[in-house]
Amino acid sequence: MGAVQSAKAAPGKQIGNDDYSLRRVPQDARYGFGSMLLQWLGQSGSLSQFVLGASLGIAMGFWDAFWAFTLGAVLLEIVIFLVGLAGQREGLAMTMLTRFAGFGRNGSALVSLVIAISMVGWFGVQNGIFGKSMQSLVGGPIWLWCAISGAVLTALVIYGFKYMMWLAKIAVPLFFALVAWSVISTLSQHSIGDLIAREPTAAALSIPAAATIVAGGFMSGAVVAPDMTRYNRKGWHVLLQSSCSMILSEYIVGMTGVLLGQLVGSKDVTSIVLSTSGFAGLVIVILSTAKINDWNLYASSLGVVNFADTVFGKRLHRATVTLVIGVLGTVLSAMGFLDHFTEFLKILGVAIPPIGGIIVAEYWVARRMRGELDRTRLTGTLPDKVATWVPATLVVWAAGFGVGYFVDAGIPALNSLLTGFLLYTVLAFAGLVRPVGTSTLEGRKS
Repeated sequence: MGAVQSAKAAPGKQIGNDDYSLRRVPQDARYGFGSMLLQWLGQSGSLSQFVLGASLGIAMGFWDAFWAFTLGAVLLEIVIFLVGLAGQREGLAMTMLTRFAGFGRNGSALVSLVIAISMVGWFGVQNGIFGKSMQSLVGGPIWLWCAISGAVLTALVIYGFKYMMWLAKIAVPLFFALVAWSVISTLSQHSIGDLIAREPTAAALSIPAAATIVAGGFMSGAVVAPDMTRYNRKGWHVLLQSSCSMILSEYIVGMTGVLLGQLVGSKDVTSIVLSTSGFAGLVIVILSTAKINDWNLYASSLGVVNFADTVFGKRLHRATVTLVIGVLGTVLSAMGFLDHFTEFLKILGVAIPPIGGIIVAEYWVARRMRGELDRTRLTGTLPDKVATWVPATLVVWAAGFGVGYFVDAGIPALNSLLTGFLLYTVLAFAGLVRPVGTSTLEGRKS
């Protein structure tokens, strides 16, 4: 079978970068260890991680929170490494990878739609948090701060990965300077032993329930790891960088949040930061929140590009898509509309983990559809044909979602992911994963 390059940018001069949205990232466009490590560490520091740590800190003992973070981090790291390594090897964004890793052309369109809606929704939610934080800091209407933040991040993401990396170089050092400042200036004035020994003040939370929050809260980010890892030069970089990110996120930021939450008896991150690091601290934490939110918008833009290419045969430029959905997310956050949308986003969040399980099962275990990727990898091209539908995969995806959504026992995100992995593996080895039809990358059936 021959091989062809995937979609190129639309003709004519375009603003911003397409960032290889529908093709492999070539080796000469990838980044070294240090640059990519900064991107990973940028995912470690955020406003929400302080909130999470503080929430656990007032609902359970210090060591119970430690084990909850540990369990959640291990689960996330396994998923990130296995899914992310596939993205690194192939140089493909997550939504493009699904075409050749279990879902086929049309199945990948459904994946792209879920990812696009979920990520742009969370972009708007995080943007709303930014607006509220700025209002508490300096006053002014929330909608104004949402508009400023959304406009800045949209402009940044339009220009793609290279410019997002520059933001990481600013935000990451500042954020961890804040963490050190908080620990040294505040916690050193109190007995760490006393804080560790404090009893919970809020409704009790079990370790499995807390691990659910830790792992489930970032599972969608773990599944879309190929959007970042496709820029890695070597596979072991993915393991080491993501592990560093988990350690910093859970054990430094998260556990610092636990101690601060126990200290002030609140999960309100604004009051925690203002009571420890003052004005500068909140500004830096807000900057780090923006650093994470650019990835929500970036992943959403890649999903929309793949969806439009698959369903409508339209090769959209990623920068143009970013402009449209960035404006949409910003307007909705400024209106406060997305505050009523979070329950739906949580439902979509349960639908994303099984995708990761299916990718891992197909790419690393069953390998029913991977052969063409193997044959074209060294040439930097893509297979010229792809399965149109894989009905069994859609059944597995639905089953994984059902288990994650309706089964209360255990960790829902993990339940849905493991269901996707195990069920796909069983069906594949039973010969029931059978593609229906083939299509070219341009969408013509054969």
